[in-house]
Amino acid sequence: MQKGQQTKQTIVDAALGLAAQIGLEGLSIGALAEVTQMSKSGVFAHFGSREELQISVIREYHARFSDEVFFPAMDQARGLPRVRALFANWMKRVAVELQSGCIFISGAVEFDDRPGPVRDALASSVKTWLAALYRAVVQAKEEGQLNEAADKEQMAFEIHGLILALHYEARFLNNPDSIKHANKGFENILARYGKKELAVPFPSPKSNPASKE
Repeated sequence: MQKGQQTKQTIVDAALGLAAQIGLEGLSIGALAEVTQMSKSGVFAHFGSREELQISVIREYHARFSDEVFFPAMDQARGLPRVRALFANWMKRVAVELQSGCIFISGAVEFDDRPGPVRDALASSVKTWLAALYRAVVQAKEEGQLNEAADKEQMAFEIHGLILALHYEARFLNNPDSIKHANKGFENILARYGKKELAVPFPSPKSNPASKE
């Protein structure tokens, strides 16, 4: 990697950490210059605008999310094993984000009613991930692992809903049982949509990361 690319990556890494704390809207060339101990003009030269900086952070977050959640799950067999892996990987990431925050969620609150390139980049990233989750559910139906009446879109919607509820309960309401409830909710989804002989309960975590300092 060339020096210019290394410097830009260093800035993006710093911006990602800052955005997790104060949100995408809180990012500024000046704040990053201070964090990275660079000049404002030096930071600006790598992005050209605050908007491009925000979009670069979204892309980096999406890439890391894919590396931690999506790609490892692809090693599992099509269908419910892959759905389970996606959810398990997602929960591992959430356990960390309960302390730092999720840009997908905080960004949605900041830009839900603000059209423009930043909102588009954020929405595109979330839709790409939800499409991957939906494909896994569709494959489970194709593999005969869901009951005939299973609504694929509804199942994917409910799984996504668990994660949103978990973030709200754990970060905002400080509910120490939030992860346990999310795992139980996933078990219930599998029980309702999966064929009875395949609806194996999802294992409960040994510890509750949401309660850790």
